[in-house]
Amino acid sequence: MKERRFIFVTGGVVSSLGKGIISASIGKLLQARGYSITIQKFDPYINIDPGTLNPYEHGECYVTRDGMETDLDLGHYERFTGIETTRDNSVTTGRIYHTVIENERRGNYLGKTIQVVPHITDEIKRRILRKEDPREYDFIITEVGGTIGDIESAPFMEAIRQLKWELGKNCVNIHLTYVPYLKAAGELKTKPTQHSVKEMQGMGIQPEILILRTERDLDKAVLEKVASFCNVERDCVVQSQDLPSIYEVPLNMQKQGLDKAILRKLQLPCEGTPDMEEWRKFVEDMNNAKEIVKIAMVGKYDLQDAYKSIRESLIHAGVRNGKRVKIEFVNSEFITKENVAERLSGAKGVVICPGFGQRGIEGKIIAAEYCRLQNMPTFGICLGMQMMVIEFARNVLGYADANSREMDLATPHNVIDIMEEQKSITMMGGTMRLGAYNCQLLPGSRVRSIYGKEQIKERHRHRYEFNNKFLEEYQKRGMICSGRNPESGLVEIVEIPELKWYIGTQFHPEYSSTVLNPHPLFVDFIRAAAL
Repeated sequence: MKERRFIFVTGGVVSSLGKGIISASIGKLLQARGYSITIQKFDPYINIDPGTLNPYEHGECYVTRDGMETDLDLGHYERFTGIETTRDNSVTTGRIYHTVIENERRGNYLGKTIQVVPHITDEIKRRILRKEDPREYDFIITEVGGTIGDIESAPFMEAIRQLKWELGKNCVNIHLTYVPYLKAAGELKTKPTQHSVKEMQGMGIQPEILILRTERDLDKAVLEKVASFCNVERDCVVQSQDLPSIYEVPLNMQKQGLDKAILRKLQLPCEGTPDMEEWRKFVEDMNNAKEIVKIAMVGKYDLQDAYKSIRESLIHAGVRNGKRVKIEFVNSEFITKENVAERLSGAKGVVICPGFGQRGIEGKIIAAEYCRLQNMPTFGICLGMQMMVIEFARNVLGYADANSREMDLATPHNVIDIMEEQKSITMMGGTMRLGAYNCQLLPGSRVRSIYGKEQIKERHRHRYEFNNKFLEEYQKRGMICSGRNPESGLVEIVEIPELKWYIGTQFHPEYSSTVLNPHPLFVDFIRAAAL
């Protein structure tokens, strides 16, 4: 196995500084220099995974191909680098403690008293090092969630401190902090950064590279001051100023020599520049696009991060079509038959968003009916697809009481029903239909022409499915099943061929869209919306 190098990315001062974007940007720059990489996220919260978290707590829940519910930063990793992450790329304090306690119950520790040091820290180090992973990596990038000084982060910081001495020249610590601007004083303040670094030094860790998040450009004097006061070389202090798009961050980091600083710290050659031409072209095309395509996202979570992957997939597809996608969130809780036309006015296409629970579903059903009758390009994802199915049953098949068993246990027309294998499940976390499953596409269907192949594999996150008992009625009245799981016969995709673009997917195609390989369904959806 080739020698691996390790990069640790931590954050200080405040949360939400963009450690995930920085980690993904570092991975992209190293890839562009020909290195193989993987990126993993260590989250200090005690949940086993974010699968049971409300999006308002932690944003979108991302799903890997092997069925792990993870932090949304793994979506950034995949979108930027094109790598496929797995359950090994997402670790929480809950998973760490769960493993250690299971080992203790099995007697693996030979009667020892179980302590944070060494047992918890050893388990953290084992997962960071990924010695059981046979794949070849030049770099393993580890992002630690939270903020320096949090009680929850302490075991992770201790593990990193130990690894620095064990790995020596093969690891580098990168710390992302915040430099605020005080309007009243008219000054940028570096003291929070100094205190954050001091906190790390108190834990026995000296950051070797500092990345300073800022809304304003930092002049040479500020950068030199930070370098001097934090014991960091001047060319290892990089600023990350607010940019119009997250996709400009790798180019900004390259311009300031972040990749060179990392390689130098790891005693690796850093001649030449990374090949970022394809990425640069994407950014230029995005910035130069003039024609705007307005897309309405109908959902109940009025939070940008709740539908992060969908938003980014629409941007990728817009660039591929030479368009600038303008996304407008429409809260489904407040959609009525009387105002739906006004709420969706100006939109060239509508995405009916995924989600769980009763709140906001009637608004989604009303939106689906309006879009169907107006022949507006419509893309329903997971619960969004189910709302399209319920609307069709109510207004075309004539089943006024049609619903999902999730919302109405008593409905006789349960066109959406709980999956058979889900009926006996009582535990909530990690028990849905998760990860990538096969889907056979119907010859002659729109989705078959979009994908350009007979069989696909897409990621899922749901408990409820289309009830095949009603399938024949749907197909007779014009809504066809154009994608099915070949093993179970479960309906994966529905579409109405006579409409301009009216497709619903039980799976989540947004998880598979990347900057340089936008998902074909989103690309075709934007193309249709722009016509």
